[in-house]
Amino acid sequence: MSVVLVRVDDRLIHGQIVVGWVQALGVKRIVLVDDAVSGNEWERELYTLSVPPGLQVEFASVAEATEMMAEWMQGPDRTIVLVGNVEAIVELCNGTDQIEKVNVGGLHDATGRTQRLPYVYLSDDEAAGLRALGENGVEVTAQDVPTARPVALRGFT
Repeated sequence: MSVVLVRVDDRLIHGQIVVGWVQALGVKRIVLVDDAVSGNEWERELYTLSVPPGLQVEFASVAEATEMMAEWMQGPDRTIVLVGNVEAIVELCNGTDQIEKVNVGGLHDATGRTQRLPYVYLSDDEAAGLRALGENGVEVTAQDVPTARPVALRGFT
């Protein structure tokens, strides 16, 4: 399997991803799945500049990612699929049977959200969406950095 991590993190590409997860997992490519970013050349360039040389960054909308997931799973490069919000990961998982595990990383405070873990804030609808993924067979855990112990879905929703 070439996709070694499917992660929800509202900061998308940042230090924990590049320094922590990429190095710990030996990743060669990040696929950033976000409808707004995939359609914005300036944002794509900004994210591309934020990674070290040798790390590929690709961009896809949720619909494109749904179509490409099977290919990414079989691709030659160890890959992180990075999604910016719960709604998008639910849509992606519902659109393909390729995703078996989802890592919830940083989801920060916003209107309508309550703190579930120090690094995870969810609205009731977001929590319900993650629970629905779990009920459909997707293993959902929260883990901010690779050295931390994963928290099972029931521990934060």
